[in-house]
Amino acid sequence: MPKLINRIGVFTSGGDAPGMNACLRAVVRSAHEYSIAVTGILRGYEGMIEGEFSDLDARSVSNILQKGGTILKTARSDRFRTVEGRALAADNVRKHGIDALIGIGGDGTLRGASIFSREHDIPVICCPGTIDNDLFGTDQTIGFDTAINTAIDNIDRIRDTADAHDRLFLVEVMGRDAGFIALHCGIGGGAELVLIPETIQTMDEVKTCILDTMTLQSRSSIVIVAEGDELGGATQIADALKEDDRFAGIELRVCILGHTQRGGSPSASDRVLASRLGKAAVDSLVQGHRNVMVGIVNNRIRLTPSKDVWIHKKSINFDLLKLVELIR
Repeated sequence: MPKLINRIGVFTSGGDAPGMNACLRAVVRSAHEYSIAVTGILRGYEGMIEGEFSDLDARSVSNILQKGGTILKTARSDRFRTVEGRALAADNVRKHGIDALIGIGGDGTLRGASIFSREHDIPVICCPGTIDNDLFGTDQTIGFDTAINTAIDNIDRIRDTADAHDRLFLVEVMGRDAGFIALHCGIGGGAELVLIPETIQTMDEVKTCILDTMTLQSRSSIVIVAEGDELGGATQIADALKEDDRFAGIELRVCILGHTQRGGSPSASDRVLASRLGKAAVDSLVQGHRNVMVGIVNNRIRLTPSKDVWIHKKSINFDLLKLVELIR
């Protein structure tokens, strides 16, 4: 028989992502249907260590569905990486009568939850909240759709000025270890070239591609660069191009979109995804599951052991990369 759960603790951790509030709202209201109380833990694992807890009811999550960021705040915690820090967190969880936890976050959140659950025998379910879309076990993560739409909106504006001046723009998007954002922005934004960590291209290949686009076709060009590309970010690549005499007559600009991709009201798609995952997390706890991530694969809820999420690397769709090359 599954362990009876009277109170769930919910927290957001790591980088914020649009839709985290929608997920939180679904957790609180789904738990209410099971007559389970909910405690919000402020500032993620750090707040768990500091004892920053606040009871949540259906009314306390009203009017947050459309808000970006997270009303629970978020933080990264070096102390939670230690045995002593996790022991303090576990003590606080038990003092507040919390029987199980739901975490909303990315890779680091999953890692921390897996270790914490194993060490202190506290059930933990995680919802994938990261704009990078790089978590194994789900087709899409909370925040990804909003991030790419925000980026493409900016790229469309950059395209206008690029065309007006026949300029080359290197646009850097987020993606330290994965190129999902860059790849989707490349297709949706009509980029002539996309540089991502999953593929290896030499600087000479990049230069040749750009020169073919701008010189032979006599038009502007936009190159999308994931911040974690092996050639460096957009600024480093731009510096390398400027050192080449063949680019002497080309106006080159760098635009780093940065944290604009994390903010803003979540898209309809992210609101629906986050709501489904929040409800599924509560359902999974009630059914006796623990130490898993709830994801959606082929439009169906799937539970993946937390350790599998950070052991396995999610692969990009290389057909999309071929599509960039075909229609640029």
